[in-house]
Amino acid sequence: MNYLAHIYLSGDNDFIKIGNFMADSVKGSQFKSYENEIQKGILLHRFIDSFTDFHPVYRKSKHRLHEKYGHYSGVIMDIFYDHFLAKNWTLFSTISLHLYSQNFYDLVTLHFDKLTEKTQKMLPYMIQHNWLASYATIEGIETILMQMDYRTKYKGNMSHATHELKLFYNEFETEFFIFFTELINMCKQKTNELHELL
Repeated sequence: MNYLAHIYLSGDNDFIKIGNFMADSVKGSQFKSYENEIQKGILLHRFIDSFTDFHPVYRKSKHRLHEKYGHYSGVIMDIFYDHFLAKNWTLFSTISLHLYSQNFYDLVTLHFDKLTEKTQKMLPYMIQHNWLASYATIEGIETILMQMDYRTKYKGNMSHATHELKLFYNEFETEFFIFFTELINMCKQKTNELHELL
């Protein structure tokens, strides 16, 4: 899953959101240096990634991309699934995607000092281009994939993947709903476990 899903799956706890958001740049046991709620967010992020990588529905979706995009198929699929979350946002939240996105940008700007250096460098671009809300359209997804291509020196040709998104749109969306419904429930359980542990 990509940024929007990770933030959404953090629930209403602001510091779990922050930890989940920046977790990719926190390696190994480094998470222990953060306050408890941020630790929970980092560990929840790792749980989501592991659950996603091994889930048969997600793997079925990703398999459609593997032959053409190889190692980058997982990156692309995470962004595709965020697209279906954004597109169907009103089914998951009573707050508009625009307001939800702005509230999150305000949150991480307020707590900028708690973010990893890598996340601090990325954040201005994220806010400027409103990444979270832009997931909702295919045009937005194409722009994000072009930016990903630039960051990876065009090794994966990810910007071409909107062709597959359009070609298998209904299949991807059906699989997203099956997968994400299960993931929401699993994250609630995991969050409760983390509250007991930390």
